[in-house]
Amino acid sequence: MKFKTLVVSVFAALSMAAGAQAQTVLKVGSTPTGSPFTFLDTKTNSIEGVMVDIVKAVGKEAGFEVQIEPMAFSALIGSLTSKRIDIVSAAMFITPQRQQVVSFSDPVYRYGEGLMVLKTDNKEYKSFADMKGMTVGVQVGTAFVEPIQKSGVFKEVKLYDNPPDMMRDANAGRIQGGFMDFPIAAYILTQGNYPNLKMAQSYQPTIMGSLGLATRKEDTELLGRINKALAKLKADGAIDAILKKWGLGGGA
Repeated sequence: MKFKTLVVSVFAALSMAAGAQAQTVLKVGSTPTGSPFTFLDTKTNSIEGVMVDIVKAVGKEAGFEVQIEPMAFSALIGSLTSKRIDIVSAAMFITPQRQQVVSFSDPVYRYGEGLMVLKTDNKEYKSFADMKGMTVGVQVGTAFVEPIQKSGVFKEVKLYDNPPDMMRDANAGRIQGGFMDFPIAAYILTQGNYPNLKMAQSYQPTIMGSLGLATRKEDTELLGRINKALAKLKADGAIDAILKKWGLGGGA
């Protein structure tokens, strides 16, 4: 009987350990279109980029593994709140509106919107006011949509589900300008797939924001572990090294 009890106890302990190990794999939502923050690497058929490297480093430091789940940007928060994923790690600004729905980690990087125009367009754009009467595009779900729409200076503001669709229209002259996260737009243009486009270097962003990892509001323990890991990774230079790897400047 003692041997049987011992076997049962050992089996129960192993089962509990296996269950605990399984719980350490967290699903992370990222987008396949957001270079250099998140993008689909066609060679490996996996999502790569700044925010993928950061969440993997955070997971290693905090004691959990990550499983990257690709999805559209506009689906990220809904997938998080419905528990299809556990963390969002993408080019997502920390905004008051989003903070009403989810919780964000400490910031990891800060930047604003960039304006793409045709290379033949030599006007010195500095603000929305310089674009009166233009037809422009912006990606749906981003923090840029509402301020651009409410500015009232544009002839039309077209909404796009993803950056490639908007950039194709801008490259073909179907819209006169496109607004995107500056680092993403600049990175994509260096790849040469949109030869007619350039960044409007004179443009000054009006919608600055910081990126952070997002969790469900009730997951306070997880958020605490993430912030503790981020603090260590910032202090030892790991975050800056990841940013530098992808051609970006200093962090938040």
